[in-house]
Amino acid sequence: MLDALRPYAAALAARFQQTMQYRAAALAGFATQCWWGGLKIMVFAAFYATAPAAAAAAPLTLQQVVTYTWLGQALLALMPWTADAEIAAAVRTGAVSYDRLRPVDTYAYWYVRSAGWMVARALPRAALMLATAAVALPLLGFAEWSWTPPPTLQAALLFVPALILMVALASAMIMLINTIVAITLSDRGVNILMMPLVIVFSGNLLPLQLFPDAWRAALFVQPFAGLQDIPFRIYFGQLTGADALAGLGLQAFWTLTLIAAGRAMLEASMRRLQVQGG
Repeated sequence: MLDALRPYAAALAARFQQTMQYRAAALAGFATQCWWGGLKIMVFAAFYATAPAAAAAAPLTLQQVVTYTWLGQALLALMPWTADAEIAAAVRTGAVSYDRLRPVDTYAYWYVRSAGWMVARALPRAALMLATAAVALPLLGFAEWSWTPPPTLQAALLFVPALILMVALASAMIMLINTIVAITLSDRGVNILMMPLVIVFSGNLLPLQLFPDAWRAALFVQPFAGLQDIPFRIYFGQLTGADALAGLGLQAFWTLTLIAAGRAMLEASMRRLQVQGG
């Protein structure tokens, strides 16, 4: 069993280490995300300050929205809105044939490489964001605009599987995008389509709890909620007990469903794969 998993662990580690070398990109991403996070927080703070009646009735407090925003900016690289750049290039150049010749399962091989790519991009930015928003801001006197820790030990412990499932679900969505790229031979169309879907329905643009009441049940069960809204609300303790377990169950359900769908699509596309040139 361990021997069978060794190639996939090596592929994940290799992609992770390769991506971690791009330190300038991590610093640039952190600066951009920190600036954008500050702008979003100022917008939310203005709303909560100028509409006290609406703010009092809102399902999230301003401090929860602030923490939600910093979490979203810290983990932005985990959002599956573009195809894996290496796989897209392999499809365009025909190098995908090398992956088909490897003595491994192509779906699993691409899945772990995509997961390593996303985690390596997110990890340094998240560490820098944590140091800035959770440590530096309170020390500078901006505690009300800072990233706060989980309110309880239970919330912290439940966030660990929620974060793991967030990565697993995002990787499954990336694999669907990669498969569409393999079918269409281009990543432009699917990237343009996925970006607004992920931004809106994951809760990245606006926490899903701040949408109209009639929409919340449907937004909670759709697959994109597991990318951000569910794990973040578990983090700051709004989803607890049975609600938190339901959220984790939805993340797991959509991950397995999308993996099954992506695997079926990839196998069908690879049976018709033609590499031209010479």
